[in-house]
Amino acid sequence: MKTSLKVTLLVTVGIAMIAFFSTVAVGWTPKLGLDLAGGFQATYKPDIPVSAGEMQTVISILQNRIDALGVSGATINSQGGNVVVQVPGLANRNQLLNTIQQTAELLFRPVLCQAPAYTPPAKGKTAPTGTPTCGAQYLLTAANLNLNSAGTPQSNIGADPSLAAYPTTATPSNPVPDSASKTVILETSTSSGFGGERLVLGPAQVAGKEITSAQATFNSPQWVVNLNLSGTGSKQWDALAQQQFHAYIGMDLDAQVISAPITYPTNSTFASFGGKVQISGSFTESQAKSLALDLQFGALPVTLGGGPHGGPLTEESVSPTLGRSSLDAGLAAGIGGLILVLLYTIFYYRALGIVVVTGLGLTGALLWAIVSALSHSGLDLTLDLSGVTGLIVSVGITVDSYIVYFERLKDEARAGRSVRSTVDRAFQGAFRTVLAADLVSLIAALTLYLLSVGSVRGFAFFLGLATLLDIFTTFFFTRPLVIWLGRNRKVTDARFIGIARGLAMTSETAA
Repeated sequence: MKTSLKVTLLVTVGIAMIAFFSTVAVGWTPKLGLDLAGGFQATYKPDIPVSAGEMQTVISILQNRIDALGVSGATINSQGGNVVVQVPGLANRNQLLNTIQQTAELLFRPVLCQAPAYTPPAKGKTAPTGTPTCGAQYLLTAANLNLNSAGTPQSNIGADPSLAAYPTTATPSNPVPDSASKTVILETSTSSGFGGERLVLGPAQVAGKEITSAQATFNSPQWVVNLNLSGTGSKQWDALAQQQFHAYIGMDLDAQVISAPITYPTNSTFASFGGKVQISGSFTESQAKSLALDLQFGALPVTLGGGPHGGPLTEESVSPTLGRSSLDAGLAAGIGGLILVLLYTIFYYRALGIVVVTGLGLTGALLWAIVSALSHSGLDLTLDLSGVTGLIVSVGITVDSYIVYFERLKDEARAGRSVRSTVDRAFQGAFRTVLAADLVSLIAALTLYLLSVGSVRGFAFFLGLATLLDIFTTFFFTRPLVIWLGRNRKVTDARFIGIARGLAMTSETAA
C-alpha cells in the first residue's frame, strides 16, 4: 500500500475521531426541534401586505426579542406571507406571545447620570419607588463632562451610589407601559458606549417614528450611521440636542439603551441639525448596520395577529412526551433498517461488508460532530423529525456508493483480473458513477431547500449534508481502505470472509 494512501486513511479517521470526541468532551449534542423536544408554534398574519425586505426585518426583530428571553433553538421564518415562530422546549408560553406581539417603541431621552448595579433591599425592607434623582456631582451635564477639543470628557464621572437601591425600571423581556413620560433607570447594551452599565434617563422628547430613514455608511476612517428625520422630528431633535449640547442622548429601544452619543462633541457652538443626524463612534461595519436597523425598524413595521382578539392566527403545542415518542420511533426505524443493511452487506460481500460498517460509523461520527457544532453556532441548527428522515434516507445513498464500487470489482473479476490489480482501477470507474448519482441527490436537496418551506427544508438540508459526506468518505476513506485490503493476501484469501469469496472469484483469479 502506498504511503500516500496510508496517510489519507489515517488522517480521515483522525479527523472524524477528533471531531466526534471533541463535541462529546464539551457536552455538545444536536439541538432537537419542536416535534422532537416538544414546545410551541404560533403563526401570525401581518395586518397589511409586506415586501420581502419588510418581512425579513420583522423576522430579525422578533429573533432579537426572543433571544433576549434566553430562549434557545427558536426558529422564525415566513410561510405564504405569514410569520411562523417555533420554540422547542418552551416553559413560559404567555411571555413569548406577549414578546412577539409587543409593538416596541424607540425613544430618544436625555441621559442624566449613571447608576450602579441594583442592590436588593435587606430582608424586611422595600426598594424605593419614587423618581430617581441624581446627585449634582454625578450629573452628566456639559459643565460636569467638560469636553476637550477632541470631544472627549475630561472629567471621570462615576455612578451615583445612592441609586443602587433603585431597581431597573424595565427590561426588554419585562417592558413597562407608559414609561415614555417618566424618568427611568435602564440597562445598556454592550455596544452603547457604557459597557452594560445602568443609566438614568429623563422623559423621552423624540419618538423613533420620526425617523424616516437610517443608513450605515463608511465615512473614512470610520463607520457612521446617518439619520433623516421628519419635519416634526427635526424640531423635536433640535430642542433635545440643544438641551443636551456636549452631553449624552440615550436611544431607548425595548427598554434598553442601544446607543448614547454626545451631541456635537467637537463643535464650539450649537447649530440646527436640519433633520439630518450623524452618529459616529468606534463602530465596526456590523455594529453600524445593526444600529441602523434598530433605529429604523426598532418597532415592528406591521402589526402581527390574525386570530381571535388580536392573537395568533394558529397555535400549536407539542408535549415533550409526544416529541420523545416521535424521536424513539424514528431512531428505532433507522437503527433497524441499518442493522439489516449491514447484515446483508457482510453476508454478501464478506470482508468488504466490514468496510461498509466502518464507513457508516465514520460518517455517523462526522455527522454527529457537524450537526452538534452547527447547533451551537450562530446558525442555531435544530434537528427535527424531517431531518431524521433525511438522515435515514441518506443511509441508502451511502450504501449504494459502496455497492457501486463492489459490483465494479465483480465486473473486473469476471474479466479474469485479480483483486490486487483491480481495486484501484475499479474505483476510478465506480467513483464517476457515485459522483454523478450524488450530484443528482445534491441538486434535488438544494432545489427542495430553496423552493420549500417549513419541515421540508430540514429534510433537504440533512439529506444534502449527508450526501456531501458520502462523496468525502468514498474518496478519502473507502478507496484507500479497500485498496489496502485488496492488496493483502490474508484478507483476500481468508476462508470465510475473504474478499475473493465476496466477489465470487476463484483462488487463481484472486491472486
